[in-house]
Amino acid sequence: MTAAAPRDDDEQPLAEAFWEVARRLRHRSRQTLEPLEITPGQGRALQVLIRHGGMRLGSLADHLRIAPRSATEVVDGLEERGLVERRPDPVDRRATLVAPTAEGSRVGEAVRAARAAEAERLFGELSAADRADLARILRTLAADRPD
Repeated sequence: MTAAAPRDDDEQPLAEAFWEVARRLRHRSRQTLEPLEITPGQGRALQVLIRHGGMRLGSLADHLRIAPRSATEVVDGLEERGLVERRPDPVDRRATLVAPTAEGSRVGEAVRAARAAEAERLFGELSAADRADLARILRTLAADRPD
């Protein structure tokens, strides 16, 4: 049996190339957020809460595309650090809203800036036209479509 010949980078299947870039971006994101003592999942949740204001846990879970139980764990971690607070929903007294605190907004801005810097380092090697094409393609692929 002969060993498979090494693949030329141009022959790497598209899905493998995509997963490699995603892996690099996740790894860099973890490293970037480490000094802020926040996980990538917490950073994403904080960004959603800042963008949308107070929301119910179920809505947050939907935005993050995670199980409600996982959203509860993420929010618990953020609340322990004083980055979010739970408060009664003024529309439905039985429901609870989660909203960023002032410190959460400050940390959220630091998360946004750190992620933007990492994305610039990763995608900065591309020309402006390639970046625009990649953004358009990824938005098309990310659009919600029925399975």
